[in-house]
Amino acid sequence: MDIISQLQEQTNKIAALTFNTFGTLQRDSPAVKLSPNYPEPPANPTEDAANFAEQPKLMSAALVQAAKQFDALVAALPLADGGEEAQLKRIAELQVWSA
Repeated sequence: MDIISQLQEQTNKIAALTFNTFGTLQRDSPAVKLSPNYPEPPANPTEDAANFAEQPKLMSAALVQAAKQFDALVAALPLADGGEEAQLKRIAELQVWSA
């Protein structure tokens, strides 16, 4: 698999981990009373308090690991010849060609 495909897969993995982390935290976090005019929110029953405390740490570690893998893939990309000036010139040429 080429490096661009690997980068795309890693981006998808980071997105999935992020959405799952936010969803889990939203589902499992304790309710907060927004105003004194509202009744007390119902308690969110958790089956295992120790597991609940560890879950954010595990999810954070997975996100950090995925980000590090993404950084490693980016670092493995070949450098463009000619520097930034050549890249900008090539971009302008491609824009003219595609117009």
